Amino acid sequence: ESELFGHVKGSFTGALKDTWGKVAMAEGGTLFLDEIGELPSEIQPKLLRLLQEQEYERLGEHKTRRANVRVIAATNRDLAAAVKEGRFREDLFYRLNVITLELPPLRRRTRDLQRLADNYLKFFNRQCGRNKRGFSEEARQALARSEWKGNLRELRNAVERAVVLGAGEWIGPEDLPAAITGSGAAADHGELEPGMNVSLKALEREHIRRIIDRTDTLEEAAAVLEIDPATLYRKRKRLFGREGNGR
Repeated sequence: ESELFGHVKGSFTGALKDTWGKVAMAEGGTLFLDEIGELPSEIQPKLLRLLQEQEYERLGEHKTRRANVRVIAATNRDLAAAVKEGRFREDLFYRLNVITLELPPLRRRTRDLQRLADNYLKFFNRQCGRNKRGFSEEARQALARSEWKGNLRELRNAVERAVVLGAGEWIGPEDLPAAITGSGAAADHGELEPGMNVSLKALEREHIRRIIDRTDTLEEAAAVLEIDPATLYRKRKRLFGREGNGR
């Protein structure tokens, strides 16, 4: 809530100064809300008010402020199903669902697949201090055959793991997760475990990824990790970048 709407000094522990949120920063422009399906239930009516009335209040403040922003929201969840399950407000769903653009899954974008994999390889080479030269032909064939049910996030995770744990100059099929290669022999390869010769950041990233994958919402994942949802959101943003992680 604080990140979205801002807060005033003293509104909560650690609020040492007044802060403007994303809504104020996007004034006169566009506010992009990623993973809208993860929005906590207590914030949903406040977002609805922003969309309907163009009004909001900073956390800890009773002054109503006006906003002039265009909102674009993205999700990989079925929001209609979330509405039926009571996890997402129906009125907010219809308020957001004005113009819908559905991106095709990665398995239907074979021309993009190799280029995206190469881009992720360059990114993680820089981030992890590695110097992988590329993918072997066998690895590229394995990438092309995969169904990529997790779309870009699954591809990103697979390339990151191969860069961190791969032993050779080239990434081979043995460096990819078993779910991609379809090889049971690779099941134990690429799994980060305590005591391995990898950084603490890599272990934290892997553990958080697994918990998010096994839970339905960020709130549930935060409860398992025994941290505040806002803390998990910040960690996810720091560890995985803008794309986040998980489903």
